[in-house]
Amino acid sequence: MTKVKPKKHLGQHFLKEEGIAQKIVNALDYHRDYRHLLEIGPGMGVLTKYLTENSRAQLQVVDLDTESIDYLKQHYPELNDRIIESDFLKYDWPSRFDHQPFGIIGNFPYNISSQIFFKILEMRGEVQEVVCMLQKEVAKRIASEPGNKVYGILSVLLQAFYDIEYLFTVKPGAFNPPPKVDSAVIRLKRNDRKELSCDEKMFFKVVKQGFQNRRKTLRNSLKPINLPTTMNDHKLLNLRAEQLTVEDFVALTNEITDHWKK
Repeated sequence: MTKVKPKKHLGQHFLKEEGIAQKIVNALDYHRDYRHLLEIGPGMGVLTKYLTENSRAQLQVVDLDTESIDYLKQHYPELNDRIIESDFLKYDWPSRFDHQPFGIIGNFPYNISSQIFFKILEMRGEVQEVVCMLQKEVAKRIASEPGNKVYGILSVLLQAFYDIEYLFTVKPGAFNPPPKVDSAVIRLKRNDRKELSCDEKMFFKVVKQGFQNRRKTLRNSLKPINLPTTMNDHKLLNLRAEQLTVEDFVALTNEITDHWKK
């Protein structure tokens, strides 16, 4: 097998620029404390090639495309049983790595990139670093600071647990087939926050509900969660969700839970 045909229903756009592939692999922080590295959607192995040469962590790759799996087994026999045909979103990765820390790298399919990040959030206790390429619009949203119109749910939830860097932009011509939009590479590094200093379930609920009607103030957008009437004058409720930092959301969550206890 000499090549894999990109499949539209899987959101495949294969990177063909070797220099960009090397740059993505070089973005990994090899001093991070993890022994396992997972590549999502390797396709024809443009990143895999450099990862097998340079990565200090044991590499495993996962792809849903049977054709890609067959290609990788033929061209990277040294990976052997570390080539996994599966849906990343449905696999129990912490168990696969014996609940040890691991990193993630890949050219994420545009159509499921947000779902991948929500899965990463579920595994935040194990996932120490992520270097990935995705749609530029989503990348900028994730890395955005408060006060920006693209700052949203994923921005807050990911920044609560990761330090995020927007690294560089990749033009459509670097892919086969070329996507209709620019792509970007970002890096996430697990921060020192082991857990939030608030009820995490409520925090996620407040963040998600707050951005449901992002043009409204939080006083209005948070009505579905029945805010305590004793909070009517709280200053953060006069703001829109996009104006709050992670710490503001933590503080607001604590205020809500504290008022409910009274």
